[in-house]
Amino acid sequence: MKSKAHPFHDRVVDSAYQPMIESILTSTVPNFVFLHYQSEQWIVQDLFLVPRHFLSRSFVEKRPPLKPTARRSRWVGCNLLLSALPQDARIHAVKDGIELPSEGVRKVWREFSFLTDGDPESRGWMADVLACVRELRREAFSLDDVYAFEHHLARLHPRNRNVRPKIRQQLQVLRDHGVLEFFGQGPYRVLLLPSLA
Repeated sequence: MKSKAHPFHDRVVDSAYQPMIESILTSTVPNFVFLHYQSEQWIVQDLFLVPRHFLSRSFVEKRPPLKPTARRSRWVGCNLLLSALPQDARIHAVKDGIELPSEGVRKVWREFSFLTDGDPESRGWMADVLACVRELRREAFSLDDVYAFEHHLARLHPRNRNVRPKIRQQLQVLRDHGVLEFFGQGPYRVLLLPSLA
């Protein structure tokens, strides 16, 4: 759990970098809970969950090592990049001080549980392509719209030399799981919109 008295923004400071990467690669990374509270009134303002099946290397930013004069000299920490996650990865249980129905929260959690079947690399690709689709902020889009993120995805996955085929593959998986609809040679249409829950 990460908790603070101010809203969470793009980055959240976390622990050591290498153990976090190893936990992602071995599929032992935990689910995360992010709690924003008002300390004066003892009120939970926002509480959202991030399931482990959305977490990949793209979610973790390596921080510079501590200076040689520091108590933990050369220790390397990390930041969790909430901005790198698709909207779907933030599952709210409390939003603006209002508790959301538990069944709705469970339903949203289950919508992308198919990601647990993949290995860490394929889960990372899926989350990153889905984040690009969500960034378009349109119900209908073309393959070229997603190809516009080719260089961004290549930076996230530098060992992959076939980014466009990988994009098409991930869009097919999203189609097969009812997130998208594809009209032959035409556009894609978003079927599953991010929920507040």
